[in-house]
Amino acid sequence: MRIKFLLIALLVSVIGFSQSVNDYKAVIIPLKYEFLKTDNQYRLATSTKSNLVKAGFKAFYVNEEIPAEFSDRCQLLYVDVKKENGFLVTKLFVQLKDCYGKIVYTSEIGKSKEKDYEIAYREALEQAFVSVNALHYKYSGNAVAATSAVKVSNAGASLPVVTNTVVAAPVADVSDPNLLYAQPTETGYQLIDKTPKVVMKLLKTSRADSFIAIKDGIQGTLNAKDNQWFFEYYQNDKMVSEKVSVKF
Repeated sequence: MRIKFLLIALLVSVIGFSQSVNDYKAVIIPLKYEFLKTDNQYRLATSTKSNLVKAGFKAFYVNEEIPAEFSDRCQLLYVDVKKENGFLVTKLFVQLKDCYGKIVYTSEIGKSKEKDYEIAYREALEQAFVSVNALHYKYSGNAVAATSAVKVSNAGASLPVVTNTVVAAPVADVSDPNLLYAQPTETGYQLIDKTPKVVMKLLKTSRADSFIAIKDGIQGTLNAKDNQWFFEYYQNDKMVSEKVSVKF
């Protein structure tokens, strides 16, 4: 009986383990954050990349062509900068998320009392990155694994255990004029074109290669097949499958 409880405790500790930032190869940077109106407004995307590189990360903009070694989107982190309300004070903090939108790390809050927005955002962001720098990031070389639940029997008890399933995302054709860029959200991603305009919203599922997808009021799924993404939905009781070029 004691051994059984020890096994359960071990499995729970494995399930509860969270990935370290050191287990991710690089960071993807969106061109615009929620509190901004235009791409790279106040040069905040530029400042984010500069600070990430300074902290030791390999960093790429969401619309940037990246080397093939970084093609697996679940091996990457996705940075987001959040703004907190403050009277006469600009407050920003940094979040690093995995490919499912789960928060892996949240920085301390950076503050600035400068009245000029560009200066204030830069100062607040740099203060927030003090805690990021303190992580002393260095890629560990450990592969990040997606988790899936399976059942094992032990003395009549069924327990969930973690299995390693790494799903490589289809490689995007950056020369495609209809290429969409994925920006992480709280529940998944939003796909934007070069305008930028939000074309499709994705909600994460338990699979790294499948999303609930919403486009023009139509709900379907976005699935990876044959190294390509397909938006699939029903229209007049018939399955419609549209190829979509996406860069995560």
